[in-house]
Amino acid sequence: MTRRVLIIVENLPVPFDRRVWQEASTLRDAGYSVSIICPATKDYPKRRETIDGIEVYRHPLPHEADGAVGYALEYGSALFWELYLATKIAFSRGFDVIHACNPPDLIFMVAAFFKPFGKKFVFDHHDINPELYEAKFGRRDFFYRLMLWAERLTFRLADMSIATNHSYRKIAIERGGMDPDKVFVVRSGPKLDRLKLVPPKAYLKQGRKYLVGYVGVMGKQEGIDLLLETVRVLVHEKGRQDIHFGLVGGGTSLDEMKELAGKLGVDNYVTFTGRVSDADLLDMLNTADVCVNPDVANAMNDASTMNKIMEYMALAKPIVQFDLTEGRYSAQDASLYAQHNDPHDMADKIIALLDDPERRKKMGEFGRNRVINELEWKYEAPKLLAAYDSLWKTAD
Repeated sequence: MTRRVLIIVENLPVPFDRRVWQEASTLRDAGYSVSIICPATKDYPKRRETIDGIEVYRHPLPHEADGAVGYALEYGSALFWELYLATKIAFSRGFDVIHACNPPDLIFMVAAFFKPFGKKFVFDHHDINPELYEAKFGRRDFFYRLMLWAERLTFRLADMSIATNHSYRKIAIERGGMDPDKVFVVRSGPKLDRLKLVPPKAYLKQGRKYLVGYVGVMGKQEGIDLLLETVRVLVHEKGRQDIHFGLVGGGTSLDEMKELAGKLGVDNYVTFTGRVSDADLLDMLNTADVCVNPDVANAMNDASTMNKIMEYMALAKPIVQFDLTEGRYSAQDASLYAQHNDPHDMADKIIALLDDPERRKKMGEFGRNRVINELEWKYEAPKLLAAYDSLWKTAD
């Protein structure tokens, strides 16, 4: 009998959420019937469609949250739609497992409704939300404790948890109280059939000799303010006016970061693309001489694996980033590591690479070979299926 999985993701639509789409495709290829509930956006407006045999149900959200009231509206609306659509799917296609992808750690409420009917609950741990809250707001208050409570209840209800790295696995076991035999590490490996090497586009350098690339969310917790300060150091203190920066991605702080670039006097040295197609993203990263990850050194980022690191490596790009535990584990010798949250040291590391083409080449080759031989999604897919096999053995 076909086993049926319902994946619920609240913060990104599919297939834009690459990890979720790779997991869904892997399960489908293994013979599972897969349905997905996710938000609708301007780029993915269809409320219902079938993509490559995967049934996608999208729901509206009030807006991209910013502040306590915004988050309350977003999460409340999402929970309503997730429960409504899950009930609708239960009476049509049906499902045996709810596979919940955080953030936030609230989807357990939907799973709790269906547990009495024999449905299994898998928690796919994408973000450590208490640390994410602390990184955003700089405090451990009532809402921080509320995040810990939601995380604890999520782990307690879960029949199995999937961690994106060993740091997250440790949290599931030690803070979440999960049985170690029920926590599986499945990393977010890139797919090389998407991350293709293509010829550089010289115009993206805006007439300058070098391009430094970044892909990701535009926000303070992602360190874009530190990156812009790095640009200021390079241009105005070190006189390096031969470097352009291409920043790919959107987010609630995009306009604020553009304004900051102007205040720092570096707006002519930075291109903010906003969200773009994969083709445009690949053009920027393939043209880049060096790629950067300015994620702020904090508890959240230290324990988290960033997809951008693996994408840079897949494209054979040398990297400069702040020295974080999981970032160093992923990149190893493909990266130079700047002192925590230090734009001057990051600027020095960028210069060291730009002025040493042979070193850049060796680091890029190391990173790409590490992806090809160890980190590509094809090595993680069997781990996901093994985790699901253990779930069915438990059920049997």
